[in-house]
Amino acid sequence: MTTYGHFPRTRPRRLRSTPAMRRMVAETRLHPADLVLPAFVREGLSEPVPISAMPGVVQHTRDSLRKAAVEAAGAGVSGIMLFGVPEEAKKDATGSAGTDPDGILQVALRDVRAEVGDDLLVMSDLCLDEFTDHGHCGVPDAGGRVDNDATLGRYAEMARAQAEAGAHVVGPSGMMDGQIGVVREALDGIGREDVAVLAYTAKYASAFYGPFREAVGSSLTGDRKTYQQDAANSRESLREVALDLAEGADIVMVKPAGPYLDIVARVADAVDVPVAAYQISGEYAMIEAAAQKGWIDRDQAVLESLTGIKRAGAGIILTYWATEVARTLGRG
Repeated sequence: MTTYGHFPRTRPRRLRSTPAMRRMVAETRLHPADLVLPAFVREGLSEPVPISAMPGVVQHTRDSLRKAAVEAAGAGVSGIMLFGVPEEAKKDATGSAGTDPDGILQVALRDVRAEVGDDLLVMSDLCLDEFTDHGHCGVPDAGGRVDNDATLGRYAEMARAQAEAGAHVVGPSGMMDGQIGVVREALDGIGREDVAVLAYTAKYASAFYGPFREAVGSSLTGDRKTYQQDAANSRESLREVALDLAEGADIVMVKPAGPYLDIVARVADAVDVPVAAYQISGEYAMIEAAAQKGWIDRDQAVLESLTGIKRAGAGIILTYWATEVARTLGRG
């Protein structure tokens, strides 16, 4: 029997001994190119408006949005996802401001595309909730329930309007059955085969969306549980993935990210297209709030949360910290 002079002989701690050692053997690496910055632009503003539930995030003016886009591109961020916030009086039952060529989202798309060209992917949220007076992601039927197929027609119009305004990527986020196929067909029908579709494939009905409601001035009453996924379900996400890929999705996304890392991992294992995850407003707000209380180290918590999302399998991460983190990574 062989004996050893020292026990244990195998010491994993050797590979944790110094910062340089830990960097060398790191299995997961964040990079600025992994990141996409979600940004809100509100119609009629003369200066940016802070979002109280999301410290450090604002509703942009057109000018400040252009500046934010240039900063993101300079930091090495891959994309900016735009959300438009119209004047309250322009909201209606069908979200007509969302397809108006002169609506705030289309104007902002043209602004940002003119500012950054192809240096930054200009992405656009394709959904009606910001533009409807009821706050739902679709067109209601006579009973007030969201009409899936009537909504698809509106999504096709939005896809065409956003592509014409300059979007490199559209992000259908309403969780309507068949939305990806309709959007792809609408884009191809106007000769915009070059516009990519980032599918909000597994979007869960989550309590963590709370701060986002303030950010977009949501008019929602009730909930979206009849079309967003139930937090209890996992296999259902893989069915949604299969449907979206069959309909032409170029990228699939899980939203929220942090509470659904198991879903991110399952989706990443199942597909051969890029996988995105959205670190949403509530995830951001919790870290910022705890840091303000002095309960956690903010910078370390931010990087740890993003590393966890990347480790789970997301190659693309939408996060409100995108530009800040990209600068930090660039310095590293």
